[in-house]
Amino acid sequence: MAAPDNTAPLVALKNIRKAFGGVVAVDDVSVNLHPGEVVALLGHNGAGKSTLMKMLAGAYPIDSGDVMIRGEKVHIKTPSDAQAQGIETIYQTLALADNLDSVANLFLGREIVTPWRTLDDHRMDAEARKVFARLNKNFTNIRVPVRRLSGGQRQVVAISRALYFNARILIMDEPCAALGPEETRMVGELVKHLKAEGVGIFLISHDMPDVFGLSDRLAVMKNGRMVGTYNTAEVTEDEVLGMIILGKRPDGKAQAERH
Repeated sequence: MAAPDNTAPLVALKNIRKAFGGVVAVDDVSVNLHPGEVVALLGHNGAGKSTLMKMLAGAYPIDSGDVMIRGEKVHIKTPSDAQAQGIETIYQTLALADNLDSVANLFLGREIVTPWRTLDDHRMDAEARKVFARLNKNFTNIRVPVRRLSGGQRQVVAISRALYFNARILIMDEPCAALGPEETRMVGELVKHLKAEGVGIFLISHDMPDVFGLSDRLAVMKNGRMVGTYNTAEVTEDEVLGMIILGKRPDGKAQAERH
């Protein structure tokens, strides 16, 4: 088996297509993501961005096109295929079990057991404290039901779960939706931590401050097609809105599809 290509993008989606019956939801879309990079995916509801990410996450089968992970073609047909490639999704709803504490949520469905097949609570507690501390040293109330945590703390639990199980590619779907300013800042700090560890992030967001504050590049979709990909620092909010609403690329700006 060939060694992974360390110069290749972490993920390269090439000419991806998806139709539901006669409706083409994603039409010949290509985008890539590098280690330690945040690429924001933008577009109106129905633009195809969530469908594209659900194919990468294994929730929808791909009709045609290729997925490359570190330069190697892979076949992602199920969520477990995606997880085996280090791909995890943090949904807006977070998919946490409200009645369980943070440790139980971290290991939900993947619990550590002793040689006697009983739950190894001591080891799970120790492992959980290590991974939570990586993201937020002040997060210590890990034994209360997650329903009592703030939105920012819940994000810590969801992101920690992905990190503990070796995610290198994170899909974050509206991570700051319904969060207050302080919790939004906390999520921004989490994203910086993840970037420093070499995690690549696809960020789905409608929130322009999030997009401009967190992303390195942005990719705009409209009607299932890719309008363009640009360095975030090189475009204005008005130019981005022009791409989202009109499908119009900014005049005189070079696209930034890194290879």
